[in-house]
Amino acid sequence: MTNSYEALLKSAYSNITEPSGDDGRFQVPKSRVFVEGKTTVLENFTEIVSTLRREPDQVMKFMMGELGTSGKIEGTRAVFNGKFEKQFIADIIEKYTTDYVICSECGKPDTQLVKDGRVTLLRCDACGGHRPIRKRRVKAEKPPALEEGKEYDVTIQAISRRGDGVAKIDKYTIYVPKVQKGMQVKIKITRISGSIGFCTVV
Repeated sequence: MTNSYEALLKSAYSNITEPSGDDGRFQVPKSRVFVEGKTTVLENFTEIVSTLRREPDQVMKFMMGELGTSGKIEGTRAVFNGKFEKQFIADIIEKYTTDYVICSECGKPDTQLVKDGRVTLLRCDACGGHRPIRKRRVKAEKPPALEEGKEYDVTIQAISRRGDGVAKIDKYTIYVPKVQKGMQVKIKITRISGSIGFCTVV
């Protein structure tokens, strides 16, 4: 009779999603990151994804979106185009864990991503809670304040020692030929060198 009860109990537990345990805080492996040429390598990508119990391609897509770059999975590691700080990579993984893994009701990682129509839900097997995945707004990239070949309206604020007018646009100092202080003119940027702009009057 005892053996039968233990067998039933074992069978029941085998059908429950493996819990994370209450004896310690859920730990995601620390990111092992290094720069290799013009790329950044997350050496233990597979280990991290395995701990999170998520699909590698889905995690990779999220990370590339946050980094604003392309990349690929090579064996057990992820390779991203560009050079990124280790802490930046770690922060993105933490962000993914918070949004796509941890239950907001009970704080456990025993969750699954499920589709409800077009909405992706985070469903918790530990407490039964569920919530839609929070979509983070992507910040629109701010266009550069000054571009070669473009025209701008400026006010001449001063005259340089060489006799050129001096105007300002954002962080740029622009030298304008053949003008007087106080004039308002339309200029076309011909060259940019650091924070200095050169132009012609249109």
